[in-house]
Amino acid sequence: MSRGLRNNNPGNIRRSRVRYKGEVHPSRDPEFKEFSSMAYGYRAMFVLLDTYRSRYGLSTIRQMLNRYAPPEENFTEGYVRFVADYSGVMPDESVDTRAEMDMIPIVAAMSKIENGVAANLADVEAGWRLFIDLK
Repeated sequence: MSRGLRNNNPGNIRRSRVRYKGEVHPSRDPEFKEFSSMAYGYRAMFVLLDTYRSRYGLSTIRQMLNRYAPPEENFTEGYVRFVADYSGVMPDESVDTRAEMDMIPIVAAMSKIENGVAANLADVEAGWRLFIDLK
């Protein structure tokens, strides 16, 4: 089982001062956040991507993933291509981070890249509901 799945953190979000609902604090992982359920881990991904758009003006898959998975640490262009192909959203197309039909496939694709296995869509959808209902 991948580290992200073990931590209920399918996006492999690194530890930081930012606190998310459902976050286990302190995380038992020295580098990555840990969540109480997979749904809360997916919720954190939705919150983070929404923050990229609202706070930093990053509105495309390419812009978001260049921040989320920077080229200094990742093969970001491959990540961008995979997420765009999987989600059907073009890399430089503006994304509404409050649009379920775009965001669920985007986050599911990111989870597949981060963990090497397909996301459980029921978990992604549960994370979306937490994001929409509990912002």
